[in-house]
Amino acid sequence: MRGPSPYHPDKRHPPVTTAIVALLAVLLAGPAGCGAARDDGLGPPEAIAPGIRLYTVSDPALLDAPGPLALQALRLDPARVRLKSALAKGEVMGTETVADMAARHGAIAAVNAGFFAPNGDPTGVLQVDRELVSDRAGPRGAVAIATGRGGRTTLLFDLVSATASVRIETAEGGGSHPIAGIDTTRRRGRLMLFTPKYHAHTDTAANGVEWVLEGAPLTVRERRVDAGSTPIPPAGAVLSYGGLDPPPPLDALDLGDEVRIERTFVTRLGTPAEAWDRADHVIGGAGLLVRDGRPLEDWTAEDLRPGFTAERHPRTIIGIDRSGDLWLVTVDGRNPQLSLGMTFSELQRLAARLRLVSALNLDGGGSTTMVIRNHVVNTPSDTAGPRKVSDALLVLSR
Repeated sequence: MRGPSPYHPDKRHPPVTTAIVALLAVLLAGPAGCGAARDDGLGPPEAIAPGIRLYTVSDPALLDAPGPLALQALRLDPARVRLKSALAKGEVMGTETVADMAARHGAIAAVNAGFFAPNGDPTGVLQVDRELVSDRAGPRGAVAIATGRGGRTTLLFDLVSATASVRIETAEGGGSHPIAGIDTTRRRGRLMLFTPKYHAHTDTAANGVEWVLEGAPLTVRERRVDAGSTPIPPAGAVLSYGGLDPPPPLDALDLGDEVRIERTFVTRLGTPAEAWDRADHVIGGAGLLVRDGRPLEDWTAEDLRPGFTAERHPRTIIGIDRSGDLWLVTVDGRNPQLSLGMTFSELQRLAARLRLVSALNLDGGGSTTMVIRNHVVNTPSDTAGPRKVSDALLVLSR
């Protein structure tokens, strides 16, 4: 059971006059947009910080069939906040609660973000601080976070895939070779890339060949054969091949040779691939709900699990509304007394209520968590409490 809300004044303090309360509300409301009056049935928001408002909604009309509902919606002024993707404990390996990630970064608020394997390995596209730390060959809904004119936070939504390859320059001429995975478990007969965000070392077994890359341009500083767990330089990377007989041109890659890591983003719905490559952060989801004002009806291209769209689950979504404000929403679920969760069609109804012109479904289920000022404000569905996750989306004051 959670403690009292951190947003209401402590009742032990003397009462504040109505005039002062009203003045504070006006000052915190900021410019028109975030905090402006809305005729959408959301009710009055709680002022969390300048440019940050929290709505709590329990309207059963958002569901296709009557039932309890509890959701939390953060409305963010893009001129007053910035969004940042954060890895659990600062690296790809492992998991951490959203609250702990938020506290480490001094975030005002945070929600869980991308999908991940039990060991914390992200399963979708993930770019953190302009570094791609997780690739995906097939398209899925994703959001890119960038800084626009005047420092405003901007979002892009599309169906996106991201892959990488290495361009090699050797004495024999060189060539290119595909990278089969970034910051993930090495596979036999495949080339992997390990960045400094993965871990202190590659965590690989022997029976492989690993090249330590440093400098600008990236240059092979060390070639390790049948060793494993190669330390990853803070300003470099490690290429790792599963097996002792790498194919050309990897077989000729040696000390002093230069390499170039090439990332390739492919978009299905028309946003420029270069914008994704340049984005500060990219987070992969599963289910692009609305794009440019049009609800999507077919998620075949995203190759989602059968039934995933029609089942009610706890959900986490990110969106942008027609006025340009950003939204982070958590929907509680799997709790018949409190909230049933939502299907995709119900999420789209919620998106319409919030006037979202683009919206993406992020990881949900037991991962769904919203933290505000170090307090978990939703009710996570796991009986053990908030789940440890691989990455989170943080809200920081600009």
